[in-house]
Amino acid sequence: MIERVVKIKLETGLQSRPAAHFVQEANRYTAHLFLEKDGKRINAKSIMGLMSLAVGSGETVTLIADGTDEEIALNELETLVSNKYK
Repeated sequence: MIERVVKIKLETGLQSRPAAHFVQEANRYTAHLFLEKDGKRINAKSIMGLMSLAVGSGETVTLIADGTDEEIALNELETLVSNKYK
C-alpha cells in the first residue's frame, strides 16, 4: 500500500467533469484506490463518494493505492489532479 499527499490544481477542483474523468481513470486499474480529505476516506472509483468530499481547487488530499498496479495508478491520478484541467 502506498499513500501520497497531493494538491488539487484543477480550476474547478474535483467537481462535475473533472470528477467523472478522475473516476473513469481510477476504474482502469485493479488496485484498490482511495481518496482521503479531512479524515474522510472514499473509494476513488465511486463518483458519489468523490462528489461527497466536495474537493475544491487548492485543497490537499491523500491518494491511497493498494494492489498490483498501485504505483502506476497513483502516478496517473496524481498527474491528473496536479495539472490544470483543459
